[in-house]
Amino acid sequence: MLYQRSSQLFAEAEKVIPGGVNSPVRAFKSVGGTPIFVKKAKGAYLYDEDGNRLIDYINSWGPMILGHAFEPVVQAVTERAKLGTSFGMPTELETQIAALAVSMVPNIDKIRFVNSGTEACMSAVRLARGFTKRDKIIKFAGCYHGHSDSFLIQAGSGAMTFGTPNSPGVTAGTAKDTLLATYNDLENVQTLITANPNEIAAIIVEPVAGNMGCVPPVKGFLEGLRQLCSANGILLIFDEVMTGFRLAKGGAQELLNINADIVCFGKVIGGGLPVGAFAAREEIMNYLAPIGPVYQAGTLSGNPLAMAAGLAMLESLNNDAAIFQRLEAKTAYLEAGIHKVLKANNIVYTINRVGSMISVHFDASPVIDLKTAANGDNEIFKKFFHGLLQEGVYIAPSAYETWFITDALSYEDLDFTINAIDKVSKTL
Repeated sequence: MLYQRSSQLFAEAEKVIPGGVNSPVRAFKSVGGTPIFVKKAKGAYLYDEDGNRLIDYINSWGPMILGHAFEPVVQAVTERAKLGTSFGMPTELETQIAALAVSMVPNIDKIRFVNSGTEACMSAVRLARGFTKRDKIIKFAGCYHGHSDSFLIQAGSGAMTFGTPNSPGVTAGTAKDTLLATYNDLENVQTLITANPNEIAAIIVEPVAGNMGCVPPVKGFLEGLRQLCSANGILLIFDEVMTGFRLAKGGAQELLNINADIVCFGKVIGGGLPVGAFAAREEIMNYLAPIGPVYQAGTLSGNPLAMAAGLAMLESLNNDAAIFQRLEAKTAYLEAGIHKVLKANNIVYTINRVGSMISVHFDASPVIDLKTAANGDNEIFKKFFHGLLQEGVYIAPSAYETWFITDALSYEDLDFTINAIDKVSKTL
């Protein structure tokens, strides 16, 4: 496949946009080459500016769970736009989608909509701090919760050492209140809690990590976090920006039968438009302004176009009793096919999967945290990525991102993908 037009567009973009992109992972820095510029998408397919058709396995990083240009969402946004695109005032739509979300997700009473997953996680942490009257939080290396200052922290040298910023612009003062733990390591979390008694407001975690590839929680890890939080007056925050309404109607809480205190949403809840949300039981949510002391606001929060898209998406998921079974079956079929061809071609690999999230790691050892994810052979991944791209299959341009499966994929698409992986793996 040729990407001459995309290369031209990227060169033009670099002149007026930093790095030529509005989000860093789009720049192909970790895989090399030139980003693909998309012209349109429908169902399971992307169509780029050079006229190539690509089977899409990132699906706007998750929200296109029912496929691109999903007709109920398109129709809802189109009809809503005719009535006005933004008011900065309440609409009935906000109450409708809030009521539906609360009915679908266990253990939440109220929800507030924002404009992104980053904003949802940032607001959830502020709410947790206000509710507990404590300052520190624990996050996990390899879990991404957006680009808020509190989350851009790298590890200190031990349990007693504060984290340090891993981006210029994040102050040491901010970093000192973020403690970094190892994913899937309860003992490490316990050590941090012991070293900081009565100081930790919240533990924030991706219940299924998606930003070091797909990394499931090991048995007992989330259960242990729940117990530690309950025993120490700490709020447990599930960042379900990726997993919410994707792994089950009620997200990871439902799938794994573990209740968080605050839950963050994004991706699917917006139906492809910029939407995030955070939710909790009533006593916590009532700490938010205008009825509580914790301030949070947004002029475009609850935007009618975004609410229309999200409502159409959630209604479609809620009314389809078999959707998550179909997604599970399709992803399991893809996983089995990848296993077969990589093994046949003597490739060293590990596959992680939960529901419709899946990733291939080019290392034989189990991938359970950031350290083990980093053991993968990135040079092989680069060849794998570009080989699939030439075959018409688009996966995330990073070894540290999960793939997202859409129900729009047919079994013919999955077979095409498996055959493409077979062909590419023979060259690795």
